[in-house]
Amino acid sequence: MTLNEFIDKFDKQDTIILLEGKRNVVEEDKPKLIELGRLLAATTTKMLFRSGNANGSDAYFSEGVTAVDHKRLQVITPYDGHRKKDNKAYETISLDKINLVSEPNVIEYSKRNKKTKNLIDKYLDGSRNRYTIKASYIIRDTIKAIGTKNIPPTTFGIFYDDLNEPMTGGTGHTMNICKLNNIPYINQEQWFQWL
Repeated sequence: MTLNEFIDKFDKQDTIILLEGKRNVVEEDKPKLIELGRLLAATTTKMLFRSGNANGSDAYFSEGVTAVDHKRLQVITPYDGHRKKDNKAYETISLDKINLVSEPNVIEYSKRNKKTKNLIDKYLDGSRNRYTIKASYIIRDTIKAIGTKNIPPTTFGIFYDDLNEPMTGGTGHTMNICKLNNIPYINQEQWFQWL
């Protein structure tokens, strides 16, 4: 898919493009993430962009989008105040404001992450410590893709992945959730060609 084909297909009202990826970004790739965020925001008018407000890829993509139009950036955070100083989004949705008990679909998909599966129930029961907080990140990653009853799902995902260890960690979890829910997505092997 070319950039023009992507824009023709997805620059529509209520389209949400997920821009996210690994925290560790290869030094020479950093400007490319900023450039893609800027390019997409400058050449489209209707699509909104969603991020998880993490260091690395999320921050670079967001920097590019907000350089053009911060009102088109939404972030979903694992808790209130998450990286508040660095948050450039117009709209921020925190897990602390979502009734997760009434979101069984989100919980079911979040538990597909084997590393945090057992922590999710503890987190939902109100336990907050350095271990259970990991569950909030995976739940946030799930919601970024499939949404909730009140948050629309992502329409398309654009990822910056670790090509040496693809589909791992939180980014891999989010990509997997997209795949399971037929949400199309690409990584830098495709979108680098747009620049």
